[in-house]
Amino acid sequence: MLQLSFQPILLELRHPFRIATGMRTHTNAVLTRVRYGNLTGFGEAAMPPYYGENHETATAFLTGAQKILQQHDAPFSIAGIMTEMDVLAPGNHAAKAAVDIALHDLWGKLAGKPVWELCNVVPADMPPTSFTLGMDTPAILREKLAESEGFSIIKVKLGSDDDRAIIRTIREVSDKPIFADANQGWKNPEEALELIHWLAGQNVLLIEQPTPKDDLSAAAWLTERSPLPVIADESFQRMSDLDRIAGSFHGINIKLMKCTGLHEGFQAVRLARKRGLKVMVGCMTETSCGILAAAALAPLCDFADIDGCWLIRNNPFEMPLLVDGKIKLSDKAGLGLVENPVFE
Repeated sequence: MLQLSFQPILLELRHPFRIATGMRTHTNAVLTRVRYGNLTGFGEAAMPPYYGENHETATAFLTGAQKILQQHDAPFSIAGIMTEMDVLAPGNHAAKAAVDIALHDLWGKLAGKPVWELCNVVPADMPPTSFTLGMDTPAILREKLAESEGFSIIKVKLGSDDDRAIIRTIREVSDKPIFADANQGWKNPEEALELIHWLAGQNVLLIEQPTPKDDLSAAAWLTERSPLPVIADESFQRMSDLDRIAGSFHGINIKLMKCTGLHEGFQAVRLARKRGLKVMVGCMTETSCGILAAAALAPLCDFADIDGCWLIRNNPFEMPLLVDGKIKLSDKAGLGLVENPVFE
């Protein structure tokens, strides 16, 4: 039978991280292990406070998940198990992702193949991933930019009166392309459109979640007029949201912690493509476990923002390999994770 265990941890950020809706210095997370015989699959739930999950909710959910997994043996159906996870309790998206990711890692180890190969992904199609800067003073922004060596795209958090100043500070130091993420911070669509036109002249490539997540009419108005792709983040969590946000955005940001993991993530990519949407794969503040899981999905996407493990101090796994600004997928069985003995 499958044996699930889990460990709550705090992921400590290298710098205080400020966005339009708040600031934090750490993220609640839970590391999961699903064992079968002498093989172990690793998973992760990363839970920023604005999605309503925490150590207590994850512990309660995963305690119930343990009983479900004990009823399964190898070979197992990830699709079937994740259906049972959805029935177990509503919400708990990151906790469900922790189960899904561990099952995918274990599946790869049982098959002796990397997850990306089992999912028919082509590593050569990997897009470059961005390096994220939170809102900050010019001096701290310059310090953070120095840490972005190896990345070819910068992602910056906007959504305040300092937006133009932040971009100008970056442009004093770097000419790398930029992903701009307003995190719902632009309340006036007309002012947002004016700013987007200015950003387009600053080599900004896309805009994430410019308006409040439930104001789909404002998003649709902006999307119709924007010279840059407008990508849904907070407005899109699970695949079922595609009907609700239809016509309001040029594309979606798929995060495994929102959509319950790789099983639904792959489904969401396929459905979004059928609807003519651009696709971005993103992340929360995560360890290498969540990032390498997202990286297995990334070659199917237009854009990648999967840098979470580079933003923390206490990654319990070795860092992914970054080559020419792109995460290099491992040929090892499963996700290719290697535990960092410093944090065992």
